[in-house]
Amino acid sequence: MFEPRPAQQEVLRYRSGKMGVSAVPGSGKTHTLSYLAAQIIASGAMQEDQEVLIVTLVNSAAENFSGRVGTFVQGRGLLPNIGYRVRTLHSLASEILRERPALVGLSDDFQIIDDREANRILEDVVQSWVSSNPFEYADFLSPELEGDTLDWVRRDKWPTLVKGVASNFVKRAKDLQLTPEEVSNYLYQMEEPFALAEMGYAIYRDFQRALAYRGAVNFDDLIRLALQTLKLDADYLARLRNRWPYILEDEAQDSSELQEEILRLLAGPHGNWVRVGDPNQAIYQTFTTANPKYLRDYLAEADVTRVELPNSGRSTQSIINLANHLIEWTRSEHPVQEVRAALAPPRIEPTPPGDPQPNPPDDLSKIYLVEKKFSQKEEIRAVADSLVRWLPDNADATVAVLVPKNDLGVALVKELKRRKIECIELLNSTSETRRTAGALGDVVSYLADPKSPKKLAMAYRVWRRAGREDEIAQAQVERIAGELLKCRHAETFLWPQGGEDWLGGLELIEGEQDAAGQLRVFRELVQRWQGARLLPIDQLLLTLAQDLFHEPSELALVHKLAVVLKRASTTHLDWRLPELNEELKVVAKNERRLPGFSEDDLRFDPERHKGKVVVATLHKAKGLEWDRVYLMSVNNYDFPSMQEYDTYIAEKRFVRDQLNLEAEALAQLGAILRASPEGWYEEGEATQQARLDYTSERLRILYVGITRSRKELVVTWNTGRGGDQQQAFPFVALQTFWEGQTHVSAE
Repeated sequence: MFEPRPAQQEVLRYRSGKMGVSAVPGSGKTHTLSYLAAQIIASGAMQEDQEVLIVTLVNSAAENFSGRVGTFVQGRGLLPNIGYRVRTLHSLASEILRERPALVGLSDDFQIIDDREANRILEDVVQSWVSSNPFEYADFLSPELEGDTLDWVRRDKWPTLVKGVASNFVKRAKDLQLTPEEVSNYLYQMEEPFALAEMGYAIYRDFQRALAYRGAVNFDDLIRLALQTLKLDADYLARLRNRWPYILEDEAQDSSELQEEILRLLAGPHGNWVRVGDPNQAIYQTFTTANPKYLRDYLAEADVTRVELPNSGRSTQSIINLANHLIEWTRSEHPVQEVRAALAPPRIEPTPPGDPQPNPPDDLSKIYLVEKKFSQKEEIRAVADSLVRWLPDNADATVAVLVPKNDLGVALVKELKRRKIECIELLNSTSETRRTAGALGDVVSYLADPKSPKKLAMAYRVWRRAGREDEIAQAQVERIAGELLKCRHAETFLWPQGGEDWLGGLELIEGEQDAAGQLRVFRELVQRWQGARLLPIDQLLLTLAQDLFHEPSELALVHKLAVVLKRASTTHLDWRLPELNEELKVVAKNERRLPGFSEDDLRFDPERHKGKVVVATLHKAKGLEWDRVYLMSVNNYDFPSMQEYDTYIAEKRFVRDQLNLEAEALAQLGAILRASPEGWYEEGEATQQARLDYTSERLRILYVGITRSRKELVVTWNTGRGGDQQQAFPFVALQTFWEGQTHVSAE
């Protein structure tokens, strides 16, 4: 049963108007907002055809809200799923568009493509642009590059960089509600060339043409066109305002300007709008057009009632003190003045006496800010060693290792599995997904090039992967694969004719008596696989799965991959096996997340995984909590502070003058919108501002990481790939503070 504490009761006294709620981590904001929705529904304040509109950021949060509101509504004797609607901002925008698509030039059956398909279309457009503009790189790459290094950067790095620039350019242009034609008109008026903006425009134009050809919109279009619809049809807007007289918004710190404007229009100038969020947990600014300043500005509006939820029963007092000190240090002592607004009050306060969710008992000995200097490999081993010691005595506790990047998480998972430590992955893809996609990819790669002995040998390894745990069997597999590699004409093995049979001439060594029989079975399988090459890609994958996989989870993953590739083949009618296999490769390399099929993909619950190690990125850990948390790689690369020795992920070493081309392209877009023909653009200023923004966001991510822990916290750092990274500046500040805390305690 929900027993609201005093600060939560203040929120629940809401009856009408605008309210802004600033909620610290673990303050129970979802419970409070859900209870408020049920309270409004039960109050009789709405008519039968009206609903409370609850808007949140992601699908998992929407699922969570639906369940909690339904429980509270039923507790009041009312029917669930009546009187309220829970939507993500994108699903809300879709609903708005579906009722009046023609108003913004869409057909009634318009399609919505997800981020995966949008990414694939953008890749195609970028590749076409790079091919058509083979010398554009010269203006942006470092003049020190030459020879093989220059060729490698042009081939492997430049297209990826162009894609990043274009992706951000397109997002910002849509957030500014600019069509490609409007961008072109602005560019035409400029007296000086803006090369990055011109690149962005050209790719934006072709990207939109590709969407129009498919009769589709992407997620950014949903927001832009939904807002346009509301502005164009006042009667439709009035109907929606009547349908949703109350709007409750969660995670408001992650709203973009357009998303906020949609809700502001729906609420109306005198409507009922409650926004709940925590600007200190705004960690998506780098990846999206979201910005916490929109919530901060709303909280400062004269007609908005501001309420704070400062009490959190999640963590021990020591962890609360660490998080609060990070806020205070940032605001008063951070070496860069412009970054000091990255974190702000309210401070986290423990729950009051008698609260139904008391804070865990405090224990200073459970906080470890490890000063020791580790290489990346040493840090991974040290964390694994610590878990080996901790897990046996804590089978009923939850634990997570939080990493700033996916590749570090993948390396840690590999080490944990080597030590037979069970782990759960919240990364771009799980090791099982990567392994399954990689195995399929190797076989499909062979089928796309059936004359290749190298790929035939790899297909054999995939088929015989069951023996990888047995060193003797694995050695035999490798020897036979080596023999297949020498088979210059694969058809003499697969389709022997006229007495010419490569298998018959294979010399077996002692202990390999069964190898010939296995190769005959393998030959029959490959013959069947080659016969299935003409099947649609989804049917081909399912056919391969029958021979390669046996575990239900693996077969389920293959089915999921088959659906993804079928969709890709339908969209790209000219794709054949080589192109379709690229989709498998990006999943296998952990470059893209495959949508899952378990409950955890919608609503991850750490309590279901006690005694197991959850490995997650800091972004995916938001909203979750564990008894013990490890924060890895808290160095000056992953958490820079604008110091001379800091480096930044968006500044590529092969780009001249350490420019952040993504930031510079957006600055050029802003410049062409200004009245002056020169646009007041100074190269390098946007790169410097991007450093400030990134530094601010990384402070908030560190704050989020600390506040995921209930009882125990371990923070470590490493020297990076080049071995030249140092402790992050805020890490040093926290260590100094913590040394003072433990010294006082010892006295």
